[in-house]
Amino acid sequence: MRNDSRSGEDARCGEGAGRGRVSGGGEDSPAGADPRRHLRAVGTVPGNRLRFGPGAAGIERLEASLTGEGFAPHRHDTYAIGLTFHGVQTFRYRGEARHCLPGELHVLHPDEVHDGVAGTDEGFGYRIIYLDPFLVQEALGGAPLPFVADPVIGRRDVDPSLAACLRDIDEPLDDFGRLTMTLLAARTLVRHAAVRRPGRTVPLALEALARVRDLIAEDPAVRHSLAEFEAVSGLDRWTIARQFRTAFGTSPTRFRTMRQLDRARRLLRDGVPLSETAQLAGFADQAHLTRMFKRTYGLTPARWAAALA
Repeated sequence: MRNDSRSGEDARCGEGAGRGRVSGGGEDSPAGADPRRHLRAVGTVPGNRLRFGPGAAGIERLEASLTGEGFAPHRHDTYAIGLTFHGVQTFRYRGEARHCLPGELHVLHPDEVHDGVAGTDEGFGYRIIYLDPFLVQEALGGAPLPFVADPVIGRRDVDPSLAACLRDIDEPLDDFGRLTMTLLAARTLVRHAAVRRPGRTVPLALEALARVRDLIAEDPAVRHSLAEFEAVSGLDRWTIARQFRTAFGTSPTRFRTMRQLDRARRLLRDGVPLSETAQLAGFADQAHLTRMFKRTYGLTPARWAAALA
């Protein structure tokens, strides 16, 4: 799975992907320059901007620019693979402060808590894909999800084909582009994954687990019982609990919450009031939605909606 090619910039992730370049990036800066020497306190000028590109099943693409107040600690149920294109991105991950510079990748595993602030007064910007772990499972033929212990990948180790896909988030993703992006991301995850000691592994019951997953996703506002999961999968509840996280990077409960939040975001983007959004997405009330939203995206629903381009 190792990528030794350094000439993959023309990879096509969509109907024309690879043509665009991010302006304002630091990829042409001198190789010896080290922006870490400019690290200062977090900037004080507020200004967050979020812009979503066309996505595909299991893939979400986002461009974010932040100055001043950043993202509060939060976690996703997806892989997050981002390319910094200006400024210094600073975040805490697994108990350590990290800095991601222009042209570098950051890779976050599902369900790992992190935050995100600007390392300098100029703020920072990045483009990112959120990738469903189930797609990674399919790309790897059902192997355990790879875990990248060091979340920052230096410029010299970045797969240029994946970088080209991350630079261009505006072209639609067709079916082949979706597969290409997934394979490139999976290759990067495997290449940089922590070395694990070999041991006895139990094969995952992926088809059965997928039925549980589909039942939850069909209507996340509905809270299903363990007996329903057992009936639809043919597995006992302990196997479901153990293998669901191994297969998809999170628990069934967390997976349901994330699908509720997906629905909430769609409603908020359509201008639905927050109280009504909470009800339609299956949350107890508006306060419950707000708490879960901030825990997941690092912003309140109001701040998230205001930052949308």
